[in-house]
Amino acid sequence: MLKKSLFKKPNIPLEGGAAPPPTLKCSDCARQIPKKELAENLYVCPRCGFHFRISARRRLSVLVDDGTFQEFDAALSGKNPLDFPGYDEKLQKSREDSGEKEAVLTGAAEIGGKKCALFIMERAFMMGSMGAVVGEKITRLFEYAAENRLPVVGFTLSGGARMQEGLFSLMQMAKVSGAVRLHGEAGLLYIAVLTDPTTGGVTASFAMEGDIILAEPKALIAFAGPRVIEQTIRKKLPEGFQRSELLLEKGFLDAIADRRAHAQTISRLLGLHEPRNFDEHKHKED
Repeated sequence: MLKKSLFKKPNIPLEGGAAPPPTLKCSDCARQIPKKELAENLYVCPRCGFHFRISARRRLSVLVDDGTFQEFDAALSGKNPLDFPGYDEKLQKSREDSGEKEAVLTGAAEIGGKKCALFIMERAFMMGSMGAVVGEKITRLFEYAAENRLPVVGFTLSGGARMQEGLFSLMQMAKVSGAVRLHGEAGLLYIAVLTDPTTGGVTASFAMEGDIILAEPKALIAFAGPRVIEQTIRKKLPEGFQRSELLLEKGFLDAIADRRAHAQTISRLLGLHEPRNFDEHKHKED
């Protein structure tokens, strides 16, 4: 009797040959991309330009000038104020998965030689959901920036307000928005960069309050996500709905910025809005 495995192709590497390099599949064009090539391209698909989601630390490493980042409030971590069942375990798992204490990284740095305050939200910590500590860290950052006359650059990525914290989470929308307003009233610049996905209470507050609002290509930007809307209206949404290209067309964004040019783009914007540039121009006119 013939064995079932007789006509199967043996899974044996070629003699003297190396195993094929590990790859990742692009969610947009389905191409298998070697991980090394993808990392060298800042996790942007070299064929179609699809932007993979990346961690806050990885984004930080390719954005700011070497040795300039000073982290703030690194020890702050969330609690379970409502004794929500299973939330303590979820927080612990998120810390292990992300290597972070909470879902946002804050600090001061230089980008292209331009000083700024900076926050970057972390996808691996409950998809960047906003709890009390996230709101507190970002609020403190804007207050620090206002006191030290610094612009703020913020990278948003969030599933929205964290339901396990109830009103403690929802009130962060107003608290952070208040800090953003005080920073703006001091005449200081806030650049928001929206990445995939930016949704819920984060979209409804500080993500859309930037003086300049950029977004990565094809990023999902919404209050309620497409599945929620489709289930509510019982209709299929059109292609590209709630993506950054449509929001740019409708006037909600100022530009779409490729990740590979973020450092140069942000540095140029910071330079254009430095207070000394205005003072020098006014002096020349006088």
